[in-house]
Amino acid sequence: MRAPTLLSLLLTGTCNSVLAAGFIEDSSLDVLSRNFYLDNRERSPSNQPHKAEWAQGFIASFVSGFTPGTIGVGLDAHAFVGLKLDGGKGHAGTGLLPLDADGRSERDYSSAGGAVKLGVAKTTLSVGEMTVETPVFDTADKRLQPEYATGLLLDSHEIDALHWQAGHFTAFKNQNASSGHGDFDGYGASTRSGAIDFLGGQFFEGQPLGGALYASQLRDTWRQYYANLHGATANWGLDGNIYRTEDQGRAQAGAIANTAYSLAGKYSFAAQSVTLAYQKINGNTPFDFVGGDSIYLANSIKYADFNGPGERSWQLRYDLNLATFGVPGLKFMARYVTGRGIDGTHAPQGGAYNPFDADSGEYQPLQGRGGRHWERDIDLHYVVQSGPAKDLSVQLSHVSHRANTAQAGDDIDRVYVVIEYPLKL
Repeated sequence: MRAPTLLSLLLTGTCNSVLAAGFIEDSSLDVLSRNFYLDNRERSPSNQPHKAEWAQGFIASFVSGFTPGTIGVGLDAHAFVGLKLDGGKGHAGTGLLPLDADGRSERDYSSAGGAVKLGVAKTTLSVGEMTVETPVFDTADKRLQPEYATGLLLDSHEIDALHWQAGHFTAFKNQNASSGHGDFDGYGASTRSGAIDFLGGQFFEGQPLGGALYASQLRDTWRQYYANLHGATANWGLDGNIYRTEDQGRAQAGAIANTAYSLAGKYSFAAQSVTLAYQKINGNTPFDFVGGDSIYLANSIKYADFNGPGERSWQLRYDLNLATFGVPGLKFMARYVTGRGIDGTHAPQGGAYNPFDADSGEYQPLQGRGGRHWERDIDLHYVVQSGPAKDLSVQLSHVSHRANTAQAGDDIDRVYVVIEYPLKL
């Protein structure tokens, strides 16, 4: 019995040593404490003119290294718990917390997930639930919990000047949900046939001059193509984006032939910068997307995306780094975007953007003719630079949005207070 026992001990020790060589030694576990307060007041007539919720969230992220060998194996995992601090039935619905059958905020919710990853040289294949960041499919992190998607992602840096990605995703977990579902929803698009696919890459990533090309397909809904070109010097920056969207397969959102583009220029001087941007939507339907951040146009900002059919919009933005004035870690931002020329009355009848209303017996486009709106954002962000509270951040934001009836948006005033503290374990 001694020989098998000794052999098993040697094998166990060897396996543990091999595993530790990459999988464990190169791993990290982070926990982010996020305290989020959101107050939303609507000036236009509404069944619920005031929504306000306050919640505490904890986001744990584990990233492993890879086991040794030609094909390394690893694991990325995440877990989340959200707790309601305030927000009754009359004020629920900000998106921080899920709602129960009576329209009240749930007292708590939680979720967990992960992805197995295989690594070869500078290429990684991940299979499972994960965050995604591409111009044609991008999970957002704008509330208490990040969004997640389930599927597979191939990510490669084999060529230094090229970062390319390919993905196939079949389920999506919303920011206030505990589990993912096999559907993808946009403004008018809603597909439950279960998949989005994409392929593309970024060229000369991190260089003064670079760009990107991507293509995606939301099954039986649309094909979407994206291109970017950007350049920067010590003081100047220029960024151009363009999307082309065309219906595909059964065209669940109706006929679509839409081109959207934006151009932004930034000038930096001392601790300040000024940005000017122009954005245009060409087509009879809005520029639509799935995934909370899957729009890389310049005027997609805090509340509105300025993506109505025919819409043209302009942005003026000002940034100030107050470190120059003796307050390191404190930054200020203010911007104003105005959009007009919206005309949704030519959207194809019967499609998602001009559905038939059985009560009136008529088609009801999502937006009318002559739509216009504006948004003003003010943001103050402070990060503690040293001491026991190092990396603690406090963000205070105010958002105002005003629109006419044809634009079909809400007149809102919002206050965000977000306090984050990362814990390194």
